[in-house]
Formats: sequence, C-alpha cells, structure tokens
Amino acid sequence: MTAIDTQHALDRTTDEGSPRRPEDLDTGAVPAPDLHPGGVNHLALATCDMKAQLEFWGDVLGCPTKGLFWMHGVEDTFHGFVELSPGCWLSFVQSPANPPEPVWGVSHAGNAASPVTAGAMQHVAVDVGSFDELLTMRDRIRSRGIQVMGPIDHGFCQSIYFAGPENLSLEVCFGEALDESRWIDPEVRDLCGIDAEQMERLKHPAGFTRPDDPVAQPELDESKPSMRYPRPVLDAIMSTPDAEMWDRVENTPPVP
Repeated sequence: MTAIDTQHALDRTTDEGSPRRPEDLDTGAVPAPDLHPGGVNHLALATCDMKAQLEFWGDVLGCPTKGLFWMHGVEDTFHGFVELSPGCWLSFVQSPANPPEPVWGVSHAGNAASPVTAGAMQHVAVDVGSFDELLTMRDRIRSRGIQVMGPIDHGFCQSIYFAGPENLSLEVCFGEALDESRWIDPEVRDLCGIDAEQMERLKHPAGFTRPDDPVAQPELDESKPSMRYPRPVLDAIMSTPDAEMWDRVENTPPVP
C-alpha cells in the first residue's frame, strides 16, 4: 500500500479504526415529512479557463477560492470552488473536452431576457443582505471596468445585471420571501396548463416519511428523467449497490 493509499484508508475510518460506512453517519433521526432541499450547495459551471473564473469571482465579486483539485472520478478534469456563503459555493469544471465557443440561444442566453435551450442555465442570481450591499456590489463591479445594468426593482427583489467570463449571464439581488398569494399570476398559471387544484398541490407538496428499509433502485422508466450515459454504462451504475458506490471515488483532501 502506498503512502497515498494509506492516508486514503485512514481518512475512511471511524475513531475505532474500522472503515467508515454510510451507516456510521446514519443517526436514525427522522426528519419532518415536509423536508425539502434547503438551499444550493454548489452550482457547477463548465469552463475552459479556471484561472480567469477564479480571478473574476475573487477580484470583481470578492468570493474567496475554497477548493481546486482533480474532479473526483473524472479524468483530466479540474474542479474549482468559490464561496458565496458558508455551505454554499459556485464551482467550475474544466475539462479538455469543454467546447470553448458559445452557441447563442442554445448553450448561452447572453443576458437575463434571451432564450436558451430548455434545461440550460438562463442566468444565475446571487444574493446580498441589504439594498446598501447591492449598491456596493454595483460599484465594486463597475470599479473593475465592467458595465452593470440596474438596480431594477422587481417588487420581491431588487437586482443588478452584468456579464462574467465565458459569457456568463449574472445577477446580484436583494430580496424578501415570495408570497405565493400575490406572486402566482392566474393568467400565467393557466397558460402553463396548471389548473387551480394542481396549483394547490404545487404550493403544498406531499410529505414523505423515510421507511425503515431503504427504497430499492427502480427499473429505468424512459418516461422519467435519467442521467445521460451509454445505456450499458447507465445500467451498470444503477445496478451497483449503494454500499459499493460509496467507495468508488476519492474523498480525502489533496493536501494533508
């Protein structure tokens, strides 16, 4: 066993020296049935120039770099992280296979109002804690020679808009909680094919209680979303037991 393998094994152990398993982290706590994701852990964006992205987010927006390492389980690919807030990051994935040029209206929108392929990121908005902070961010961005549109008052938030490296369409905003009684437009609801009963269900999603035994991996249903891999690869991934998948990628920091 090499020194790296030994460190890897040590970092995968419990205090008692045995390998750390998923069940070691499972406390048996029962979350509330209305559990849902509580925020964005990280939003991953493709890049061909990691340094330019980290420089922009650090110098222009003040976000510190928190991680830069080989992407786990992906050959020849870097993964970088800048911090937006504790527990919330923007990440960049640099692969030699990333196409360098945008296809307007397909891969990139170019601004917060233009069309782009369904499922692609139209624009990304990051948050500040007050209107004064929003104005400070506007001035910081402009001080770096970058044009800013706004602020604009959307009612539930106030926003500024600008561009980032590799044609990112960006927004900084300050806002408040959305009141669904005021911000769900019946006309738009109807145009989306959502009736009043369906909207009530969307406003109040059904809860879920975790069963005593893990739910089995379902068979592939072509009518439901699935990750895009060649079918034999997808089948192999989805048939791998969870306990085995746990050990498939590196999980130790690159610097001891």
